[in-house]
Amino acid sequence: MRKQSSSKKPTTGDDGLLTKAGRHVKTGKFVAISKARFNAVMRAAEHSGLLGEKSKRIGGRISPALIEQAKKHTGIETDTDLIEFALANVALDDDFGSTFRKTRRTVDPDLKLGF
Repeated sequence: MRKQSSSKKPTTGDDGLLTKAGRHVKTGKFVAISKARFNAVMRAAEHSGLLGEKSKRIGGRISPALIEQAKKHTGIETDTDLIEFALANVALDDDFGSTFRKTRRTVDPDLKLGF
């Protein structure tokens, strides 16, 4: 996977998260999440009451290739942070796509939008 060249390369902070994100040349997708996105997701999860006492232990057999690719894609270095971020993303999903499709063609075509 090639990244666009830039003068600033992604850097890892003390918490193991990338502070700069690069885009994949062909897909345009981010190769790593920003520290700000990670923090925003985790703050939203906390605000929603999803993060509290860490008393539950989770275990399972997962492909090492899947874990490594997810770590490369996000820039998250620890398994615990990766799992917590992934679960928070799933738990906070707002189902935008489904809602968007349901409201398709519900705006009056004669509505003047000003452009």
